[in-house]
Amino acid sequence: MALLEIRNLSVSFATSTGLFHAVQGIDMSVDPREVLAVVGESGSGKSVAMLATMGLLPDTATITADALRFDGRDMLNLSAAERRRIIGRDISMIFQEPIASLNPCFTVGYQIEEVLRVHLGLGKRERRARAIELFAQVGIPQPEARLSSYPHQMSGGQCQRVMIAMAIACKPKLLIADEPTTALDVTIQKQILDLLMTLQEETGMGMIMITHDMGVVAETADRVVVMFKGRKMEEAGVLEIFEAPAHPYTRALLAALPELATGDRLPTVSDFVDAEALAGGA
Repeated sequence: MALLEIRNLSVSFATSTGLFHAVQGIDMSVDPREVLAVVGESGSGKSVAMLATMGLLPDTATITADALRFDGRDMLNLSAAERRRIIGRDISMIFQEPIASLNPCFTVGYQIEEVLRVHLGLGKRERRARAIELFAQVGIPQPEARLSSYPHQMSGGQCQRVMIAMAIACKPKLLIADEPTTALDVTIQKQILDLLMTLQEETGMGMIMITHDMGVVAETADRVVVMFKGRKMEEAGVLEIFEAPAHPYTRALLAALPELATGDRLPTVSDFVDAEALAGGA
């Protein structure tokens, strides 16, 4: 049985000019111990689809689905209280920008201990011990001292490690990593990816890796979902995606990789496929 199963998920937003359809009829699933990469250009609906699954979209969003099941539970019919017991504990998410996701008014120690208090009901001494353990696990030096730091006193890479520690604090069954290496330098990117994959292997959790970086896909994924303009273009195993992509958009996405460029101008997807026509006919 799939850990997460999504069938015919659609998300639209009310705007001053009418409805904007951000996600249209998406199907996807992820199994325990599996890494599913969701790839596509910025604005393709990757993050919106996962935020809808988490129940973290604003009231202006309309979410519909034929099925949305996690670990055998029907997420569509859960009450708000029942959903809160799952989100943040059994399903957790690493957001794109750690500095923006962390509260600047509280120490990082307070913020991670709050997760442990709300979801696990740990006492003060237990919370602190677990927070130190988590900081050490994600490679934050001097973990006990760092609990007293505010987000602005830490580097981008350290803040991302704090976000990872918060996400794995309750030993989730599913971790959603939304562009976890955005805005980090190449060395730190590699460290964060290695850390995530090590944690995934050690805990056996399922993982959804949202990214536009095909190099990250090649290093981490078992299966790949390719999205464009809110729709799923293709789904296949990672080797199949790179060696024999079936959809024209997937082929164009791979052909537009900067490392494959040979001329004076970097290629774009539109150099290989009519993106607007593709969006209309997908």
